[in-house]
Amino acid sequence: MANHKSAIKRIRQNEKRRIQNRHFRNRARTLVKKARTAIESGNLEEAREATARAVRDLDKLASRGIVHKRNAARRKSRLQTQFNRLEA
Repeated sequence: MANHKSAIKRIRQNEKRRIQNRHFRNRARTLVKKARTAIESGNLEEAREATARAVRDLDKLASRGIVHKRNAARRKSRLQTQFNRLEA
């Protein structure tokens, strides 16, 4: 356990941030999953909307540093590829 006051505060801050980040990551996973199911269902308009929502959320996560920017780019790319296949 930490002995310094600043280290104890840092532990509290890290735990609070970890919980918030976990919430945002789970939300992004859910949005990506909803987009994938919409793409698989074949509903073009619903898939377009769900994909846009997931991409927007992944961009926010990357800008905040919750996920790495390349991780977000990879997920967006895979999702967009699936959507483009549906559109074609």
